[in-house]
Amino acid sequence: MTNLTLISTIYTLEPVIVCVTRLSPSKLILLTEEGAVEKKVRSEQTLEATFGNVIEIEKKITSLYDPVRVAQDVAALIENEHARGNQIIINVSGGRKPQAFGALFGAYARSDMVKQIVYVTEEDNFIIDFPILGFNISDTKKTILEEIQSGVASVQEIAINVGISKGMAYNHLRELKAMGYITGVDGYSITDAGKIAVI
Repeated sequence: MTNLTLISTIYTLEPVIVCVTRLSPSKLILLTEEGAVEKKVRSEQTLEATFGNVIEIEKKITSLYDPVRVAQDVAALIENEHARGNQIIINVSGGRKPQAFGALFGAYARSDMVKQIVYVTEEDNFIIDFPILGFNISDTKKTILEEIQSGVASVQEIAINVGISKGMAYNHLRELKAMGYITGVDGYSITDAGKIAVI
């Protein structure tokens, strides 16, 4: 039988309890941050006291307001759980919006490893399934983004490092710019969207 891991943002208890009771995960990973507010800490403690004897509960310290870091952390969690043979569900119901968006972007970065992305409504605790999207960029575009992220800014250098013609490099750069992954004309820099796309 395949185990199920629920990776969840948290602020209040209800959305997480709904996911745990209805989705029956064998493991719960709570996204939290250093110096979390007391309400969040109490919610985490209540979950541990309520479900800790039944399912494995783990906390992952991440950022509250940096969606790129959260996406990187969630993508790494997904990879680890997937490598263990677990199915993964992401709950983005609670917490601050940048943290929830980061978790969503991390799920998109590893869309082939995610079974479900859910949101629990506040009004009636109804579980809404979000679409599992991906960034769908080619290996060449991903390599170009990685080059720009490492500090390479000129078209000539990008073309040489990636092993494509200067004309092809211009085409890819134009498309990456239109997608919002890079900025610049003569020298290029990666945007937060680009940083998430190469996770």
